[in-house]
Amino acid sequence: MSFVDARRPQQSISLSIRPVFKRGTIFWLLGLCLILSLLVPLFYFLVSLSWSDVWTALSDPDALSALWTSVVSATLSTIVMGIFGVPLAYVLARFTFPGKAIVSLALYLPLVFPPVVSGIVLLILYGPYGPIGSILTSLHLEVDETLAGIVIAQVFVAVPFVVVAARSAFEAIDPRLEQVAATLGHERWSLFWRVSLPLARNGVIAGLVLAWLRAMGEFGATVVMAYHPYTLPVYTFVQLSGTGVASALPPAVFALVVSCIVVGPVLWLQRRREGPLPL
Repeated sequence: MSFVDARRPQQSISLSIRPVFKRGTIFWLLGLCLILSLLVPLFYFLVSLSWSDVWTALSDPDALSALWTSVVSATLSTIVMGIFGVPLAYVLARFTFPGKAIVSLALYLPLVFPPVVSGIVLLILYGPYGPIGSILTSLHLEVDETLAGIVIAQVFVAVPFVVVAARSAFEAIDPRLEQVAATLGHERWSLFWRVSLPLARNGVIAGLVLAWLRAMGEFGATVVMAYHPYTLPVYTFVQLSGTGVASALPPAVFALVVSCIVVGPVLWLQRRREGPLPL
C-alpha cells in the first residue's frame, strides 16, 4: 500500500466527522445525556406517585402550613439578598480595595460548607447562648425556632448565588459606558441605577431566581437553626422518618410544582426579551 493510500481512510474519517461537529450534533448528544439524567428520575417519580395521596395532602393543614412557610421565608430571604447582595456584587465588580480577595473567598464558603455545618455555625452565633442570640433573648426576640431563624439560615446558604451571578453580569458591562454617563453628570448611585443595573438585569434576575430556589429547598441549615416552624423540606423529612417514603412524596410534589411556577414565567420573560437564538 502506498503512502497516499494509507492516508485515505483517515481523510475519509475526518471528513465524515467534520459535518457532525459543524451541525452541532455532538453538543446535542452530550446535552441530551444530561437532560435525560435529570428528567428520567422526575418522570419515574411522577408515574409511580399515588395521586390520590397528593389530593389528600392538599387538605392537610400541616403540609399547607409548611408550604406557606417555605414560600414566605424564601421570598423574604431573596428580598434581603437582593437589597444587600446586588450592591456588594457591584462593589466587587467595579472597585479594588484591601481585603477584596478575602471577601470573595468568604462568599464562596457557604457553598463549600455542608448545610448542617452552616446551621451549627449560625446556631452558635444566634442561638440563645450565643453572643447575639443571648442579647436578643434578653429582649424576648429569639431568633432560633422562628421564621427569622429560617430566613437567616436561607440567606447564609443562598446569598452566593446572587452575588456571584450579579458580579459576573456587572463585570461583563463595558466600563466605558459608565465613563460616558459620568461625563453627562451622573453620580455613582445614578450610574448604578440607570446604566449598570439595567444592563446587568438578566444576570441579576438569574441570581435571584437561583437563590430563591436554593432557599426554598434548604434543609440542613434550617433544621439546625430553626426546626420550627416546619418548612417544606423539614416537613418532608419528618414525614419520611416518621411514616416512610409514601408519605414524603406529596410534599415533594408541592416543591416541584412551586419551583415550576416560579421558574417558568422567569424563563419565558427572558426569552421574550432576548429572542430565540439563531441556529
